[in-house]
Amino acid sequence: MDWLIYVFWNCIRLFEREVIVKVVICPTKAEMGRRAAEDGAALIRQALQERGAATIIVATGASQFDTLSALIEAADIDWSRVTGFHLDEYIGMSDSHPASFRKYLKERFVDKVPLAAFHYVNGEGLDGNGDVPAECARLGELIRANAVDVAFVGIGENGHLAFNDPPADFETEEPYLIVDLDDACRQQQLGEGWFPTFDDVPSRAVSMSIRQIMKSKHIICSVPDQRKAEAVQGTVEGEVSNEVPATIMQQHENMTLYLDEPAASLLKK
Repeated sequence: MDWLIYVFWNCIRLFEREVIVKVVICPTKAEMGRRAAEDGAALIRQALQERGAATIIVATGASQFDTLSALIEAADIDWSRVTGFHLDEYIGMSDSHPASFRKYLKERFVDKVPLAAFHYVNGEGLDGNGDVPAECARLGELIRANAVDVAFVGIGENGHLAFNDPPADFETEEPYLIVDLDDACRQQQLGEGWFPTFDDVPSRAVSMSIRQIMKSKHIICSVPDQRKAEAVQGTVEGEVSNEVPATIMQQHENMTLYLDEPAASLLKK
């Protein structure tokens, strides 16, 4: 028998209108990843059937392990008609570094499925790969030409969305921007084991902007672990604020938040 999956609809008052936040709570991280991947795969198939092509955004980090692992096993997806975009990357980091998100995506996703194209964020700056603003402009031009069908994302312990730490820029229309990482974000990266010391964690990154993420037709947000419970509670039950950047997803009509039980532990049932 499959694990029981709890689904509840949380109605909140937002700017004088009712907003429905769909939350799927699963008993384990593995089940959370499987359910998120199944629903995301169905949306990709739908886009392929309707348009003949699909575009997705793919996140990284420990929160995405189970979702991506299940997604690459999804049946009946013609990946040769799917284009992917990278969400964020550290500035000044080689793609051979163990913490590189390019390395993460290449090994866990891109090399596993025969995509039509995948557009990485190259944040190495002046290390022989062009300047960072030019990289933001390059990616911005590419993604403006693609309507994003599904964004696979997570949220940080500080409530960040991509690398948009609080207070996040909710206004810029630029698809990619240079951001400063706050200490809470950098501490999370250290705590997840990506770096040996806090000082080794980069302080700047390239991130997809909040408005660009929100332009996605559907958002699949996977968030496991007790350490994310406070951020989850703020995201679902708090006021929309750039001090908790993930709260902006309350305004998205097709966002689903997938949690394991520890991550959902502070939500009011």
